[in-house]
Amino acid sequence: MLDREGFRPNVGIILLNHKNEVFWGKRIRTHSWQFPQGGIKHGETPEQAMFRELHEEVGLTADHVRIIARTRDWLRYEVPDHFIRRDARGHYRGQKQIWFLLQMTGRDSDMNLRATDHPEFDAWRWNEYWVPLEAVIEFKRGVYQMALTELARFLPRLNHHNRYLRAGMRPPPRGDRHGGHGHGDGDHHRHDHDDHPHEHGHEAHEVTATTATHDAHAPHDAAPQGGGHGGPTEPSKD
Repeated sequence: MLDREGFRPNVGIILLNHKNEVFWGKRIRTHSWQFPQGGIKHGETPEQAMFRELHEEVGLTADHVRIIARTRDWLRYEVPDHFIRRDARGHYRGQKQIWFLLQMTGRDSDMNLRATDHPEFDAWRWNEYWVPLEAVIEFKRGVYQMALTELARFLPRLNHHNRYLRAGMRPPPRGDRHGGHGHGDGDHHRHDHDDHPHEHGHEAHEVTATTATHDAHAPHDAAPQGGGHGGPTEPSKD
């Protein structure tokens, strides 16, 4: 499903743990890493597509996450011709994406990279929020930077209360604390909906036969790509 300009509607997912680290996935049988993403099917809303892709790629359901925010408008990237299937060249240009920021409410053991018979990732890990863009295929880097920048202000404030208790100190007044990211809970509003709309993480682990072990990932595309990272050409998955 392409729009008039040749862009396929798509969703991207930035999944946070309680430390504001993000799910960082290794695309199956490649050396590139990325966030979960996938195409919006005919009749789906961006939110419906996001939950479907979340389950297909990571094995999580709506019960395992909460939505913190989403990008207000579509973010677009163009795919170089040599990554596009020959029969799609001339009318397929790339992806336009709505990005969602999610908070993990389940456990790492709820992850399952083999939730379907067409896995997108073969390893994953938790990575610091500002992911290493050099690990991302080049033509996606601009969109990643835009999505991370727009959604960074919605990062939950980290709770350092236990740190002060362990040290035998009283925490400073709320307004005097430093070190948290984003705004307080009162500021964590989702964007209005419209229908248009350094490498510093944990050690990665490979996927087992049926589920992902603790800290394992791999990236996907609504239309998988390859190139210097050895992936398939676009478009193939809607």
